[in-house]
Amino acid sequence: MKYRTVSHASLAGLMALALTACGQTENTPASGDTAPANEAIAETASPAPTTAPAEAADSRASEAFTGLVADFEAFELANSPDERGRRGDLVAAGQWPDISPEAQATQFAAEAGFLERLDTINAADLSQSDQVSHAVLDYILRFRTELAPFGEARIAFNSDSGFFFWPSYAAASARPRTIAEGEAWITRINGIAGYFQQNIDWMRRGLDSGFTQPRIIAESAAGQVEGLSDPASLRAILIAPIDSLPTSLPAAERARLYAEAVAAIETSAQPAYAGLASFLRDEYVPQTRTSLGISETPEGRAYYQTLVRFHTTLDTSPEEVHQRGLAEVARIRAEMEAVIEDAGFEGSFAEFLNFLRTDPQFYASTPEQLLMHASWIAKRLDDQMPAYFGRLPRLSYGVRPVPDTMAPTYTTGRYWPGDMERGIAGGYMVNTYDLTQRPLYTLPALTAHEAVPGHHHQGSIASELENVPDFRRDTYITAFGEGWGLYSETLGRDMGIYTTPYEEFGRLSYEMWRACRLVVDIGVHYMGWTREEAEACFLENSALAPHNIRTEVLRYISWPGQALAYKTGELLMRDLRAEAEERLGENFNIRDFHDVLLEDGSMPLSALEAKMHRWMDEQEAGNRN
Repeated sequence: MKYRTVSHASLAGLMALALTACGQTENTPASGDTAPANEAIAETASPAPTTAPAEAADSRASEAFTGLVADFEAFELANSPDERGRRGDLVAAGQWPDISPEAQATQFAAEAGFLERLDTINAADLSQSDQVSHAVLDYILRFRTELAPFGEARIAFNSDSGFFFWPSYAAASARPRTIAEGEAWITRINGIAGYFQQNIDWMRRGLDSGFTQPRIIAESAAGQVEGLSDPASLRAILIAPIDSLPTSLPAAERARLYAEAVAAIETSAQPAYAGLASFLRDEYVPQTRTSLGISETPEGRAYYQTLVRFHTTLDTSPEEVHQRGLAEVARIRAEMEAVIEDAGFEGSFAEFLNFLRTDPQFYASTPEQLLMHASWIAKRLDDQMPAYFGRLPRLSYGVRPVPDTMAPTYTTGRYWPGDMERGIAGGYMVNTYDLTQRPLYTLPALTAHEAVPGHHHQGSIASELENVPDFRRDTYITAFGEGWGLYSETLGRDMGIYTTPYEEFGRLSYEMWRACRLVVDIGVHYMGWTREEAEACFLENSALAPHNIRTEVLRYISWPGQALAYKTGELLMRDLRAEAEERLGENFNIRDFHDVLLEDGSMPLSALEAKMHRWMDEQEAGNRN
């Protein structure tokens, strides 16, 4: 993969500034402090597909690959009660995933076997479509196998999500339409206690082995569970699917199901949440580590090196990613300075940030006003979509507030996937908690990222793929998906949604946010940074609200490596577009470029780069003819 370089000589001084502002200190390890290289790195990086015309595909390789995919998908389905329930299996619809040590051992052994079979199949002998499937399956199996020994189930939550929220998510997406489906939901309510106990058992193993979340994250999780444990709130969440049963069903049966659901909530779910809250508060939190970085745990350094490659999908190192982040911080800071000058603001960079963070004109006064502003931006983006995409998904999306039970520790916005078959629209979730921390000037970038042309568009296109294995529709590779989300923020400039210098500065703040992620994630998890050092990069280089910054840094602390995916994917996508524009000249078509980039769904970045170069070659050849 080729990365954009910083070409402005004037950025040398800004790079030095970035080193200071991003908290780089003397505890940055020297080159000799780097952990030994993993000999399997070259093998774990997903191979880029090579060009092989469909008619030249080797029939034996194709048959072997088809059989492998069928076996893999059958195993995945057998171990996913959610998907079986979605397909009409009422027994599965009443179950939670089995995460017992025995089930996990069976899963890991099966995945290792699938990987061995995959390694015997040469991707070059497959059709182009199967080459993409080969690359995606290789990524899935190789990293599942490589991560299995680290026992990730011992850490069962992060700063804003975890297994204790899954009943809420399940309730929000459950749409029972028959008596039997309502009964399955009640069975699932009764199963919450067993599911929680399996997670508690894993967390106890984490305590015994020193592999836990930092105490600051564990304390936050305890508070979240205590909030969910409120009887009235929990009842409202879990009874909702029963409340939504069709009124055409017999009234007596609906009343019976309602009474049984209330009993299940009171006798099973509420004690399960209360017990989990007690476990976290009295047993887990006091024994958690006070350090922040995952490298402070046993085998944590090797684990983090693996996570870097997993989340970026590339053969790269923490040191390389850190330097790439510093270069991006310096480049974006220069663009921000130019916007301040264009806005006619007279004052320092820090004074401009204070102006944006404190002036009432930049903030909504009610949650409804914030949601209306986000909705208006979303419709303006909808209006522009046909000019930039030839293919639009069938599934629509809505603008919704983040639920009150999770809003205080949730990110500023997120996308919740929908489901056309179950009649559920996608959700652009806007956090309306503490409006003084939700500036309006960042809403255009947030909307482009989470709704369209970002996650809703990309994810819905992937879910509607035809003539591909099911796992291709279901797989979400962070570097691809979040790279596209960040690319979409810049695409919003072409679509005309940034109408003031402040909104453009908000976009750059979001881009700086992702650049600082490269710096901060490595700093915390590999270089031993403090929370204050991590927050400095955002506070001193962006207009992000302080509450948002604190929330985000806690997220990176709790979810090692995930934050590295955004900028990594976006840089490749921007470079591919620039290369296509240069190579194709007046024949470049932005709609075709976007459609081709998204048409095969999520994939490792090496596979994406190879595919787009093949498309450029084909376009050039066609233009010559």
